[in-house]
Amino acid sequence: MNDTILEARGLTRDFLGFVAVNGVDLKVREGTIHALIGPNGAGKTTCFNLLTKFLPPSKGEIIFNGRDITTMKPAMVARLGLVRSFQISAVFGHLTALENVRVALQRQRGGSYDFWRSDRILAEYNDRAHQLLEDVGLTEYAATEARLLPYGRKRALEFATTLALEPKMLLLDEPTAGMTTEDVGRIVNLIHRVREGRTILMVEHNLAVVEGLCDTITVLTRGRVLAEGDYASVSKNPEVISAYLGSADV
Repeated sequence: MNDTILEARGLTRDFLGFVAVNGVDLKVREGTIHALIGPNGAGKTTCFNLLTKFLPPSKGEIIFNGRDITTMKPAMVARLGLVRSFQISAVFGHLTALENVRVALQRQRGGSYDFWRSDRILAEYNDRAHQLLEDVGLTEYAATEARLLPYGRKRALEFATTLALEPKMLLLDEPTAGMTTEDVGRIVNLIHRVREGRTILMVEHNLAVVEGLCDTITVLTRGRVLAEGDYASVSKNPEVISAYLGSADV
């Protein structure tokens, strides 16, 4: 699979003279897992927000699936199939895991979420919702309110609700941030499980997380692309090692 599904050309963003992202060129191939990594302050999150249209670029172009999305709003981009997650879990706390996924599935009907419809009609979504919960390892939590889920399980639920939108491309914003070692392993395994037939771009700061998971890794530092390649080449790159072992603000 060599076709490019997402491309950034000369992507730049400055904030009152501070250039957070500086002329970034990026190509994500369809069907791959691509990581955008770097030490703290490298510009990863800003670049991610530019790609998902939560920030407008100062310069540059963004092409998704052959279409220029540079000036589009986030909601329009999401409808095209470019769907993102957030560092902070975005689920309905007082709904069960099943109900959260069912709400996401209802989005496929268009603008209405059918809250006024009978349980009998809404039950048509249950089979698919249960399948998605099984896909992310949450079958036993189907009837549990989201607010009661452990943090790692809550992030897995967010995966399920995101997958319910049937995205062409999934963008994950630091999916393992703030997790225990056990939860990190669970999320890495989850990404492995849901990758089939999907393209994933993930922002990460931890090389150990992307090892064995990502096909391509792009390393940012000071808002620029420092290196790109597979894990074996990137992890041995002297400039990457220096960036990670040097100042935390590189």
